[in-house]
Amino acid sequence: MPIYLPIAELSVDLFFLIGIGAAIGFISGLFGVGGGFLMTPLLLFSGVPAAVAVASVTAQVAASSTSGAISYFRKGGIDFKLAAYLVGGGVGGSIAAIGVLALLRQWGQVDFFIAISYVVLLGFVGSSMLFESVRSIIRARRKDYVPTPKPQGSSWLQRLPLRTQFPRSKLYISVIPVIGIGFCVGILGALLGLGGGFILVPALVYLLRVPGNVVIGTSLVHLLVVMLVTCVLQAVTNQSVDILLAFCLMVGSVVGAQFGASAGQTIKGEQLRALLALLILLIATRFGFSLFTMPADPFTVTTIGFGETL
Repeated sequence: MPIYLPIAELSVDLFFLIGIGAAIGFISGLFGVGGGFLMTPLLLFSGVPAAVAVASVTAQVAASSTSGAISYFRKGGIDFKLAAYLVGGGVGGSIAAIGVLALLRQWGQVDFFIAISYVVLLGFVGSSMLFESVRSIIRARRKDYVPTPKPQGSSWLQRLPLRTQFPRSKLYISVIPVIGIGFCVGILGALLGLGGGFILVPALVYLLRVPGNVVIGTSLVHLLVVMLVTCVLQAVTNQSVDILLAFCLMVGSVVGAQFGASAGQTIKGEQLRALLALLILLIATRFGFSLFTMPADPFTVTTIGFGETL
């Protein structure tokens, strides 16, 4: 059943939108990520304009993160103090990125910027995650392998000032890298329509040594708040949030996230990271392919003001 999206200015099948929302919601709950790294490309490949896809996905990410966060909250898997510092940095990053995105729209470079960024960012992150997860799986299966305790943090992180205690995560670290990580993820969320969980989770695990039993829930709380703020800013500043599109995606993602959160409790961490890495590399490959192929419609006509066209 086709429906017309007023801001995106195209018709899309309703069940297609709900279906991909459910699938991405499942991935969100399973991996502890917002799913924007997969949702935004799917919308772009379906013909949704880049600016509208990036802005509207923030609402879907917030919805799926809410559902997943509630599930982890019930199980006591959230460090709220750590999440508060992450959110502070993330909101600052999203505010800065909204202005950059507005400039890119004026210059007509949003599509190209998003494609290049996805190829570079996802290619690097996916390759690194896959290498690390495969190595961990191989080591774990060796009969003579004896795992060594993880250090409490990198030496340079231990020397940074403004250290504080995070009792739930059993950490005593500086708030500077925590806020910095949140800031970077906030920028990515606003510029590329990424929840940023696929970067946030590894950063919390490998840089800050956040325990696995709280890292996913804490990540979801950060995604929830930052994506809500980003969605409002996109709507007010760029008027690019398609409410109907976002609502259809929300309906499916809220349900899918519950099933994903339950499934994530039964799969080993190394296997989860390997699966997530493969998904990331698949999306990066698809964007790389699009950079070297001729688009179906190489010419567009867009109103830029006072009747002028480009």
